[in-house]
Amino acid sequence: MKALTQTVMRDTWAGGRLRQGPDEIVVETPVALVYNGISHAVMMATPADLEDLALGFSLSEGIIGRREQLLDVETLEREVGVELAITISAEAFAALKERRRSLVGRTGCGLCGVESLEQAIPPATRVLGEYRISQQSLQRALLAMGERQPLKSSTGGVHGAAWCRANGDVEVVREDVGRHNALDKLLGALQRSAHSAEGFALVTSRASYEMVAKAARCNVAILAAVSAPTSLAVQQALQSGLTLVGFVQPGRQVIYTNAQRIVEEP
Repeated sequence: MKALTQTVMRDTWAGGRLRQGPDEIVVETPVALVYNGISHAVMMATPADLEDLALGFSLSEGIIGRREQLLDVETLEREVGVELAITISAEAFAALKERRRSLVGRTGCGLCGVESLEQAIPPATRVLGEYRISQQSLQRALLAMGERQPLKSSTGGVHGAAWCRANGDVEVVREDVGRHNALDKLLGALQRSAHSAEGFALVTSRASYEMVAKAARCNVAILAAVSAPTSLAVQQALQSGLTLVGFVQPGRQVIYTNAQRIVEEP
């Protein structure tokens, strides 16, 4: 298994003085997703929770429509990175070949390889779930999430995505150098384990339309981000019926769409 961090020497200037010492940095490596022997995507990622990444990416990108269509994942360490050899059902693979395109993803990049404007903005997926959470639950989750991010604590160089109960308790956290990867890992982890059906996803990044689209495809009804949303994210959330919250910070958050799911605690 590849290491998740690497120790390097660095010079730190602070308070008018220069000091040299060791530093822990997060490992970033190419990860290739190969479906039934055909390479589909290569992205830069943190080499942890890769089976979650394979399942979450497959679902959030619409390559499979349900978990059962992913038959097997084999993690193969290569000299220059990691290959995920993914086996999907014949039905799903036939559909993939129909719309197959070459994707080369980089950290923070979700559109490389898209062949047309129509592909750039996929049709919105409607979410189901009319439960409510409180404003205070978002705040509790924000405070608790920091304690569940070991890679961030040691390196400061990763994004996190968490699934939180309606009361704000954090159930599952996944980390990665890429925000899309962190969310995909979380979505895959939720499919592979029992979790509370009523809750919300919290991400330590801005909310782009890709993040909203991925969440909606996996029926996440509430997506909260610590930073800003984009115009297309808001548009996609409105079309999906998803509740989008941005700027989740201590004592403050901004609800952009479907605010009926966020209420005050009695």
